[in-house]
Amino acid sequence: MKKVLIIGGGPAGMMAAIAAARQGCEVVLFEKNEKLGKKLYITGKGRCNITNASDVESLLDHIMTNKKFLYHAFYAFDSDALIRFFAELGLKTKVERGNRVFPRSDKSSDVIKALQDEMQRLGIKIYYQTSIHSIAIKDNAFWGLNLEKSGFYKGDAVIIATGGLSYPTTGSTGDGYTFAKGIGHKIRPTSPSIVPMNIKEDWVKDLQGLSLRNVGLKVFSDNKMIYQAFGEMLFTHFGVTGPLILSASRYSLPYLKNTLTLSIDLKPALDLSTLDKRLLKDFNSNTRKQFKNALDDLLPKKLISVIIQLSKINPEKRIDQISKRERLDLVHLLKNLQLTVTGFRGYKEAVITYGGVDVKKVNPMTMESKLVKNIYFAGEVLDIDALTGGYNLQVAFSTGYLAGSSVVE
Repeated sequence: MKKVLIIGGGPAGMMAAIAAARQGCEVVLFEKNEKLGKKLYITGKGRCNITNASDVESLLDHIMTNKKFLYHAFYAFDSDALIRFFAELGLKTKVERGNRVFPRSDKSSDVIKALQDEMQRLGIKIYYQTSIHSIAIKDNAFWGLNLEKSGFYKGDAVIIATGGLSYPTTGSTGDGYTFAKGIGHKIRPTSPSIVPMNIKEDWVKDLQGLSLRNVGLKVFSDNKMIYQAFGEMLFTHFGVTGPLILSASRYSLPYLKNTLTLSIDLKPALDLSTLDKRLLKDFNSNTRKQFKNALDDLLPKKLISVIIQLSKINPEKRIDQISKRERLDLVHLLKNLQLTVTGFRGYKEAVITYGGVDVKKVNPMTMESKLVKNIYFAGEVLDIDALTGGYNLQVAFSTGYLAGSSVVE
């Protein structure tokens, strides 16, 4: 019986362990935390967006780095297979807006429990609070693991599923990069991705906690548009976050050295002319009101004082005294609220790590190292990243499944 060692108890590691054990392998998993799935527990705000209910081509369309590398992994274990896998373990799921799949209970802990129960059923041995020092090689093949505290552990194969650098408090501290480098693998430069943005303008602090739904967003790099989308965003004490901003951050990564600006369209359903007519109608029915009291039907309360300030129209001015020029400038402001990006937040707030183990030296059919036999990789440790919506977890589960299934061959 082949003895397979797994480093890391996240989604990729747990799936790899289950896949290998189902193939008849003896499986031992090493987790440096006191429990499994710490990062999985906080994904999707604790609801755990496990995948996206889309076909393989659509899944691949949402992969930002090395999508071709994932063809085999996705076809071997796609989102349908993952949903069926969890259904067989007794976890009921539901599909929400954007084809995002969640556990029906809305509890990430139920996803972790389903995986843990299956690991227990398969007799997988788990060592908690156990750190790995290095990987031992003999005759250009895996030999065993040098543990930090308890010596040497012999095995026939190892699957490195240590995650990247995002949310380091969950144990993602780049250990896998060190192990990979130690056996000759190249690490592509890393940075936080799918991450909130810091904003220069002071007034964003006044909007802290304000969530805007159904707004348009354009991102400009040195005045050239690099991204455009529609969705939901949130103001914070440092800047902006939310699904719209997180996706925009990934598209903006290559342009960080340039001047990045965001343009928010507060009324994307109305063009300039239609919005002007709407504003004129509002103004005509409130002619005696002061400007500061005339925007209640148009904007969230928290946003009104900021828009008044940016419009440079005197808040005490009566509506019937506002000039056409002032009104048109206000329309333009509502369609083009500008923010200046000063940088991204760090790994502590990043959903995913950009960069990682160079996939050129990893076999996409098996996830095995091309440099050293019987060493496999799975999940975020690889130089693969995707957009939000369940795609990154699908990458973890698919590559974990493929690595665990390939280990017996």
